[in-house]
Order: sequence, then C-alpha cells, then structure tokens
Amino acid sequence: MLDWRPTCAIELMRLRAQMLSEIRQFFAERSVLEVETPLLSHSIGTDPQLAFFTTEYCLSPLRQTLFLQTSPEFAMKRLLAAGSGSIYQIGKAFRNGESGRFHNPEFTMLEWYRVGFTLPQLMDEIAELIAGLFSGQPLQETQRVSYQEIFGSFTGLDPLVFSYQDYCAFAREFQLSEAVAICGHDHAVWLDFIFSHKVQPHLGDNALCMVYGYPACQSSLARINEQCSLITDRVELFINGIELGNGYYELVDADEQSKRFNKELVIRQQQKLAVSVKDKRLVSALESGLPECSGVAIGLDRLLMLLSGSESIEDVLSFPIHRA
Repeated sequence: MLDWRPTCAIELMRLRAQMLSEIRQFFAERSVLEVETPLLSHSIGTDPQLAFFTTEYCLSPLRQTLFLQTSPEFAMKRLLAAGSGSIYQIGKAFRNGESGRFHNPEFTMLEWYRVGFTLPQLMDEIAELIAGLFSGQPLQETQRVSYQEIFGSFTGLDPLVFSYQDYCAFAREFQLSEAVAICGHDHAVWLDFIFSHKVQPHLGDNALCMVYGYPACQSSLARINEQCSLITDRVELFINGIELGNGYYELVDADEQSKRFNKELVIRQQQKLAVSVKDKRLVSALESGLPECSGVAIGLDRLLMLLSGSESIEDVLSFPIHRA
C-alpha cells in the first residue's frame, strides 16, 4: 500500500499559515498591493543556470509549447510598467532538476517590488520583514557585507578579476578537483561554485546576512552600479548558510535587457541546454517605461525551515515531489 500521508506535521502547516498571514499583514500596512500572475506563459527566463518545465497546450488544430514559470518576475514587471505601483505576490514557482535537502521542483515564492526604492532602501525593508517573522526567536543583528569583501576574506581571490590559473590553483589546494571540469573558463560559474562551497556555509550565523554588489557577470536582471561598472546592484540573503532570496535594483533599459537575453540564449545553445524563448512582452514593457524600482524574491519553504528548525524542505511541505 502506497504511503499517502503528508510529510509535514500539522503544527508546521499551522506555522506556514501564520507566516503567510504575517507577510500579508506586513505589506497591507505599507499599502503594497497583492497581485496574481500566470504560472503558464509563452516565454521563459533565459538564465543558463535555470532549467524549466514545459507543457503542451492543445486547441485544435493548434499545439503550442508553454512554460511553467521559474519566477513571476517578468509578468510582475509588466504590471509595474502598466502603473500598478508597489506590488507583491505569494505563489508557486517551478524549476526542473532541483530536488534535495533545500530543493523541491515546485516551491512557494514571495516576490515584491517597491517603486522608487533604491537597493539599500529595499534591504532595510527586507530586514524589517525578517525581524518581524522571527520575533518569537530573535536573530542576531543583521549583517551587510559586499560580495568582494566576503569572497576575498574566505578565499583570498579577487572576484572582480578572473584569473583561470589562480582559480584552478585554489581548487587544487582545497580539494575541489571537479571544479576545473565543471567551470572551465566561465568566470560566473567559477564564482558560483567557489562561493557555494567556501563562502556561503559561513554566512548568517543566527542572523540575516545580506551580501550586495555582485560581479557584473552574475546578474542578468540587475543594473550596473553607477560608481563601479564591475558590479551590479544585486543582493542575496542568507541565514545559517542557507540562501533565502535574491534582489535587484531593477534594470529598466530595454535595449540592454534584450542584449543580455540574447547573450544568454547563445550560451544556452553552446551548452546544448533546452531551448528558451525570450520574453518579448517584457522587453516591450521596458520600452514603454518601467518605473525606478527594486525587487526581491524569497523562498518561503526555506524560510519556514528556518523558522521551525527543520532539517529538510520535505519537513515543511505537505507532499514533496516523491509523494506528489
């Protein structure tokens, strides 16, 4: 007989409901509008690091390939361009090939955009939200550190200057022999690999750690920093070494965004990845005028893991992929 029972305890279901209620109250107090956008779309993100699901839409005599969204970002930006003002969404997102202690291919995401906010202002609001959610078990003081500073302190490498020889030497010294074959001469992949193995586990010891100023090669949707063209206005969030979210001072230049999409499509083709479809409606929305804004996406299942002290994402999901 198949085990039909949920993997999540009833008290954790109640904790999830409480968390969602508190998030909605947080944004209601700030007059941020809750919105809903489609899970199915004719286009999808081009990021080579993300794998996606497709499905066939049949309306005789036509058949169309549609994509399950990896994030509601593009549709939400179209709402922003249409004049929605500041908005947030709590909903499902899907990423193929992701399953493990911190991953499920279907997961719940909180994403919000604040019109007129700079990235530091958004970081302030993120800290307020997280502090409120953890009020019953207060965290240590929020930490803010630049990517260059934290990467250099743990590795001795400069993330803004790519030296293939230095990165290979680092991999050999720290028994990361697979890195050379995995990363090749791709600076962005090297940074992701080294950061996840040697930096991220040390971030946010019982505290929210916000790492900002990511190298420009790693941010397809953030704008280039005005003071330093080698970095973008991007922030990532960590607690106890667990990545929770990713935020940007949003790119509003339609031409630049289209060029970045095209570059990623070429990389996907070179790496023989699944064919992606550029979101031309997003580009058109940017051409019409996206307001100055900052936005962030946070994985709520991981957040619930931390709030409950759970060891695995399965503990906070009713039916993870192997029970769905």
